[in-house]
Amino acid sequence: MKKILLTGGTGYIGSHVCIELLNNGYQVFVIDNLSNSSKQVLSQIEVITGRNVTFFENDVRDKRSLIKIFKKHSFDCVIHLAGLKSLNDSVNNPLDYYNNNVISAISLFEVMSQTGCKSIIFSSSASVYGVPSILPITEACSLSTTNPYAETKIVIENLLQDMFISDSDWNISILRYFNPVGAHQSGLIGESLSGVPSNLFPYISKVAKGDFPKLTIFGNDYDTHDGTGIRDFIHVVDLAKGHLKSLEVMQSNSKVLVLNLGTGKGYSVLDVVKEFEVASNQTIPYEYVARRKGDVAQCYADPSLAFKLLNWKAELNLSQMCQDAWNWEKFGPPL
Repeated sequence: MKKILLTGGTGYIGSHVCIELLNNGYQVFVIDNLSNSSKQVLSQIEVITGRNVTFFENDVRDKRSLIKIFKKHSFDCVIHLAGLKSLNDSVNNPLDYYNNNVISAISLFEVMSQTGCKSIIFSSSASVYGVPSILPITEACSLSTTNPYAETKIVIENLLQDMFISDSDWNISILRYFNPVGAHQSGLIGESLSGVPSNLFPYISKVAKGDFPKLTIFGNDYDTHDGTGIRDFIHVVDLAKGHLKSLEVMQSNSKVLVLNLGTGKGYSVLDVVKEFEVASNQTIPYEYVARRKGDVAQCYADPSLAFKLLNWKAELNLSQMCQDAWNWEKFGPPL
């Protein structure tokens, strides 16, 4: 049985990855400082899978504790998801983002190197493409950034590439996520946020539930079919399954894989609003305001390389994303 360390494993994406790992026979260890998540998620994961998770409440930047954990358990691979992830917040708090994201990655990689664990899957982001030069976006597209969050992802990607050049024993997968949405079909875990959400799906969910009076749409004058921005939304369960496929390939390859995880389809804000109205049987009031700085008109993936190398592709459509997001918002337990 493969022993996997999952950093940030009680978070939105991490908890779904954890479920897929457990359901496929992996032994999972989770490390999280709970700065943006709840330990109660672990109980929900155990209800869904019927299996236990070993949990460490630690910060990845705490190297002393990290070394002890690695020496005791001899992990086969690390899936590194821990870090701050709000694009807008990173603009206001760049020091926090470099500290949390880059420093924690350096700490983790140093401990991995020292203890001989040299297999890692890194959670990157489509935001590293900045304003895309072509559509759909391939892995060969040039990288640029419009915010400190994306810049931290590029810094860590470059560090991983340099590590492999210096030591080819490393197995590295860099997965560039597009826009994870939805929730587990059980309704027991999903995305938990406080305050006003900065992402579209949680915001729509809370408007449908009545927590907010209306949805704010940033810009209706883009060069798209309805004037609103287009994004590649991917169901979080499909995203989680991409990690499993990456693990399988890494067992037989020593290289750096850089892959887009997206659907290859773009949906506008109004497309999502209409589909969510169907899923929730609620009217979603909305208003247009000025564009946000740094937003682009369209951003969607070419996921063909992931299909070629991993035999992975997204299976769940926009309707399922909306249904599962609404099911979680309406019936999910408070976490």
